[in-house]
Amino acid sequence: MTKQSRAELYLLLLGFIWASTFVIFKFLLNYLSPFLFLVLRYFIATIIFYFLFRNQLQNFSKTSLKKGISLGILVGIGIVIQTIGLTFTTASKAAFITGMMVVFTPFAQIFIIKKKPNIANVIGIAVVILGLYFLTYPIETNINKGDLMVLCGSILFGIYIVYLDVYSRDENIYKISFLQMITTGVIALFALPTESIKFIFNFDMFTMLAYMIIFATIITTYVQTNYQKDTTPTKAVLIFSVEPVIASILAFYFLSERIGTMGVIGGGLIILGILISEFIGIFFKKLNHKNI
Repeated sequence: MTKQSRAELYLLLLGFIWASTFVIFKFLLNYLSPFLFLVLRYFIATIIFYFLFRNQLQNFSKTSLKKGISLGILVGIGIVIQTIGLTFTTASKAAFITGMMVVFTPFAQIFIIKKKPNIANVIGIAVVILGLYFLTYPIETNINKGDLMVLCGSILFGIYIVYLDVYSRDENIYKISFLQMITTGVIALFALPTESIKFIFNFDMFTMLAYMIIFATIITTYVQTNYQKDTTPTKAVLIFSVEPVIASILAFYFLSERIGTMGVIGGGLIILGILISEFIGIFFKKLNHKNI
């Protein structure tokens, strides 16, 4: 397995973890208010991460601080906005809108690193966008403020993916990951006074929060920061587009959110778009190699 293939496999696994968070968050709202959840999630994750890798977290350079905090601001504001939006819309609809990163990331890549996506990526993106449309077809078409907030978060995530590709190169991954988590926690802390605090502790809340801290924060932040640089931002976001498919399936089973036949077709098209991007890319590489 090549370095790029291994990285893309890890990113695919992250898509599955992130997909589960949309459904888990809906359940957690029964026990925790949104910003309190984020504060607990990111500060506890930061503390655990520090004790696990404290030997790596010494002597932060100005460059590392700048890059890590900048990434944390992007993802932190995006997550706060997305979290607010999730309280006003469905899990499957939020996952679909978040999946629109597949549109925003290539444009961010063009403007930030002056690199256009290749033809295989463009074809894959087109098929994924069609799939996203079909996936959301059974869902109500009325757009509410929650949808718009999730959309703003999606734009920030698209920009974040490109800057992560730039900033994670030649940097200590542990430091960059740590700074992202603590910055996100601080942003959530500033938002905390704006809500009515709810905290109901029980076993279900504890297990779901633990999952969000360990798997959906510590592991995902480190893995994405460490491995995304081994592929392109556009390819990464194409892989992440599996997220709304899995989220819709989980929302169907656990939240009784309807998928419908068109949704199933949409999910299939998203998977097809990812495969097209992968295999057409391999085809063009072989074709160029033969022509050399």
